[in-house]
Amino acid sequence: MKNLLPAKKRFAFSSPFLLQAAGPVACLFITFFVDLSPGHPQVTRMAGIAVWMALWWITEVVPLAITSLLPVVLFPTMGIMSGKATAPVYFNHIIFLFIGGFLVALAMQRWNLHRRIALRTLAFCGNRPARIVLGAMAATALLSSGISNTATTMMMVPIVAAIVANAEERSEEKFSNNFGKAALLGVAYAASIGGMSTLVGTPPNMAFTQILLTSFPKAPDISFAQWLLFAAPLSLLFLLVVWRIIVSWYGLNKETLPIAASSGESTFRASARMTFEEKVVLVVFLSMALLWMTRRTLTLGTLTIPGWERFFPKGFINDGTVAIALAIVLFLLPSRKNPETFLLDWRTAKDLPWDIVLLFGGGFALAAGFRASGLSLWIGKKIAFVGNLSPIFLVAFVCFLLTFLTEFTSNTATTMMILPILAGVARSIHVHPLLLMIPATLSCSCAFMLPIATPPNAIVFGTGRLRIRDMASLGLLINLVGIVLITAYTSLIGGRILGINFSIFPAWGGS
Repeated sequence: MKNLLPAKKRFAFSSPFLLQAAGPVACLFITFFVDLSPGHPQVTRMAGIAVWMALWWITEVVPLAITSLLPVVLFPTMGIMSGKATAPVYFNHIIFLFIGGFLVALAMQRWNLHRRIALRTLAFCGNRPARIVLGAMAATALLSSGISNTATTMMMVPIVAAIVANAEERSEEKFSNNFGKAALLGVAYAASIGGMSTLVGTPPNMAFTQILLTSFPKAPDISFAQWLLFAAPLSLLFLLVVWRIIVSWYGLNKETLPIAASSGESTFRASARMTFEEKVVLVVFLSMALLWMTRRTLTLGTLTIPGWERFFPKGFINDGTVAIALAIVLFLLPSRKNPETFLLDWRTAKDLPWDIVLLFGGGFALAAGFRASGLSLWIGKKIAFVGNLSPIFLVAFVCFLLTFLTEFTSNTATTMMILPILAGVARSIHVHPLLLMIPATLSCSCAFMLPIATPPNAIVFGTGRLRIRDMASLGLLINLVGIVLITAYTSLIGGRILGINFSIFPAWGGS
C-alpha cells in the first residue's frame, strides 16, 4: 500500500506561521470578497474551504490529519452541511476495508511472512542481473499490493543491497554501480506500480471508491474483484515495461556476467521451514483475498460465477465486512511460539496509521461538501470547454496533470482534492465519470522522478547509491510511459473489463 503520508514530502519554508495563516486568510478573502455564483453563497464558501485545505495539505505546514478535520468545524459554521451530516462521512465501509486489510498486513510483518515471500521470489529469479532486477521488482510489487509500499521497500532494500554488495565483489565497478542503481530504482518503482493493482494497495484507490459514491450516490459499488480484474493486468504490463526500460537504460540486458544471489538464497534456506504462525497468517491472507474476489457475481464473457453474498440479505455485505471478520480471527488464534500471545495483539495493531483514517475522512467530507454546496457542478460548467476534446485526449490530459502534480504533493491529498472536481466536470460535460476518475486515481500512483515524490523513492535515494539526476531522468521517461499506458488501457480496454460503455453517460451520473 502506498504510504500514506510521506513525511519527507515537505517544502522548506522559513516562516510556518505565515503559511498557517495563509489558509484561513485565503478562505476569508474568497468568502467576503468573491461571489462565484450569485444567489448561491454556499458555492463561494465551499471554494474558500477547499482553498484553505488545499494550501495546508500541499505545504503540510499543519499535519495532514489535522487539516482533514477542518470540515467538522467549517461545514456547520459556514452553512455547507450540518455537523450531524458531516460526522458520519468520516467513517464508512471503505475505512473498515482499510483497517481490516492493514491489520492482516501487520500480522504478516510481525511474523516475517512478507520477508519469506520476497526471498522466495528472488530464489526463482536465477543469477543474471536482468532477472535479479525482475525478481526484486516482482516481489516488491506483489507485497505492495497488500501491505504498505513504505514497509515493502524498507524490507526489500536490505535484501537487494546484499545482492548488490555480492555483485561488487565479483565484477568491475561500472557494472556493479549500474546494477545497484537498476535494482534499487526497480524496487522503488515496483512498490508504486504494485499498489495500483488492488483496492487496498494504495490509498488513492480506496479514496476513489468512496468519493465516487459520495459524488454519485446511485453509482454501482466497485468491488475488490472488479478492481483487481481491471487494474492487475495494467499493473503487470506496466511492471514489465518499466523493468525492460530499466535494464536497457543501464545496459543489463546485454550483460552475461553471472551474479550470485546467494546472500538472499542462504537467508531463505536458513528459515526454509514455515512456522505455524506464518502458515496461519498466510491462510488468513489468502482467504481474505479469495472472499473479496468471489463476493459479487462475476461475468467473464459467457461464464458467470455466482457470488457468495447472495446467501445474505442484499446489500448488507461489503469488502469491509470481510476484512474486519478475517482480522478479528487473528486476535483469537494463539501463537505456538508464545502461547500467552496471539497472532495479532493490540500492541501491534496500534501501529495502524490512524492519521490516514482521518485523512480519508477529510477527503470524503470534502467530496460531500463539493456536492452539497453545488461547487462541483459550478466548476464543471466553467471548464465545460474540455468536453470539446476527444475522450482519449481528455483522459491523457487528466493523466498528465495528475502524474506531475503528485510529484510534489501527497498522492492521497491530491486524490482527495481532484476527484470531486473531476466528478463535477464529468457531470457537466456528460462524460462517463469513471472515464476521468479512474485514470486520475491510477496516475496519482505514478510519481517516479523525485526523491520527495513518494516514500519508496526517498528510501532508495537514502542508500547513497543514487543521485537526483539518476532518478529524475529515468523517472521522467517512466512518467511519460505511464501516461500513455493508463490513457490507452483505460480508453480502449478498461470499459470492457469493467463491463461499462464509457461512451454513454450513465443514468446515475445525474444523481
